[in-house]
Amino acid sequence: MGLELYLDLLSQPCRAVYIFAKKNGIPFELRTVELLKGQHLSNAFAQVNPLKKVPALKDGDFILTESVAILLYLTRKYKVPDHWYPQDLQARARVDEYLAWQHTTLRRNCLRALWHKAMFSVFLGEPVSPEMLAATLAELDVTLKILEDKFLQKNAFLSGPYISLADLVAITELMHLAAWRQRVEAAVGKILFQEAHETILNVKNFPPADPVIKQKLMPGILAMIQ
Repeated sequence: MGLELYLDLLSQPCRAVYIFAKKNGIPFELRTVELLKGQHLSNAFAQVNPLKKVPALKDGDFILTESVAILLYLTRKYKVPDHWYPQDLQARARVDEYLAWQHTTLRRNCLRALWHKAMFSVFLGEPVSPEMLAATLAELDVTLKILEDKFLQKNAFLSGPYISLADLVAITELMHLAAWRQRVEAAVGKILFQEAHETILNVKNFPPADPVIKQKLMPGILAMIQ
């Protein structure tokens, strides 16, 4: 069995892995795990990832979880252009710096914004107070300011003049900073970019959650966006 990727393109980390593999011509079998149907909570998927999260990678008998670890594994196993994860020590360190920073900042704040702005009302049928939404978006604004001032600065991309894993992880999280977004979209390819984001861009058209599924998902959702 070849490379298998367990993904749901609703998930930002999954979109980053999907775009990277497709852009670099890495052959893989897509194993879709539908988060909103609770498929990640199944016993079958727990055999792949006991943490019951996507993305997950299976390469023969080898299983790997966590999106950054998966992206780095793919850069090392397959012959991909150097700009994604440069061999130059300091250029690579800049990519590492962003990947380390984003976990508890941009990732968390974008996830909270998605659920508070859309998913709670559309999918779960749960109201979000204007105060909570305003606080969430204010937090996101602070994080975006750091992203722009600390990482992007006057560069074409987050870690310098060329697109890297840092940009891929960031762009699948947010659509702000229009000029940078256009550069990343052009580097990735517009068709692939749109393909990967089709699900998330239609989030307001999602049907309401089945009550049984909602009950199963709620504890994990609340823990995720704390």
